Amino acid sequence: MHPAPSVIIFSVLSGLGFGFMAFMALGFLPLTGAWAFWAWAVGYALAVGGLIASTTHLGNPQRALKAFSQWRSSWLSREGWAAVLALLALAPIALGDWLGFGVPFVWRGLAAALALLTVFCTAMIYTQIKAVPRWHHWLTPVMFMGFTLAGGALLAMQAELAFVLLLALAVVMVLLFYIGDRQFARAGQTMGTATGLGVRGEVSVFEQPHTGGNYLLRELIFVIGRKHAQKLRVIAVLCAAVLPALMAAVGGVGVMLAAVLVHLVGAFAARWLFFAEAEHVVGLYYGKR
Repeated sequence: MHPAPSVIIFSVLSGLGFGFMAFMALGFLPLTGAWAFWAWAVGYALAVGGLIASTTHLGNPQRALKAFSQWRSSWLSREGWAAVLALLALAPIALGDWLGFGVPFVWRGLAAALALLTVFCTAMIYTQIKAVPRWHHWLTPVMFMGFTLAGGALLAMQAELAFVLLLALAVVMVLLFYIGDRQFARAGQTMGTATGLGVRGEVSVFEQPHTGGNYLLRELIFVIGRKHAQKLRVIAVLCAAVLPALMAAVGGVGVMLAAVLVHLVGAFAARWLFFAEAEHVVGLYYGKR
């Protein structure tokens, strides 16, 4: 599928922001006063900035509020509600850390859970799509949560925890690449199933359905060269997980902050691949798969 920059920025930054604030809410980075203010400001900037970036992908951004009415059936709507509730629940904790008043741990735990629930809802938007076999797998939400927890631990200066989470993330990424490459074939989708003519025999493309481009070709059919994909996979795993894990093992505030930047480079590469390598079954109708 076409890797839209707005969605990539949204999913990477908001995931990191909500993960960081979840660790802050649980007291992993006990800051007070001005330090707490700026730490929470970074968390909110990442989360809210990412959410705002996502609206630029909408055809009519002014209609974004209508998505909140479909929470019974839409993971996008659930994501919106979870994000709003998480940001509201985290606000008293941020104020408490800044101004020096206590917030019950039960409330902190609830706010952290809502932050992580937001990321899970984001992951389920893609996981539920059966027409994209690479996404329709249990490892997709595990990958999203892995990035959120590992990145959040890095930004929260939790060196030992970040080291473990980053190594786990590296394993998840490699597994997702390996299994994802086989998902389309495992789904059993062919030109026959795409057109409904498979019962009559083998189906092949006689002529393309359109002489020019259209929305489906532009958004749902994107082809990336195998050589480039392999290079980006190596960059993604090394920068998102392996190198930051080694840097976390060294420790130190400066090294940890540098590790966050390296992690972001890998996260953006991995998320670009997440969309670029996703094969939508509609491509079969156009003879592109």
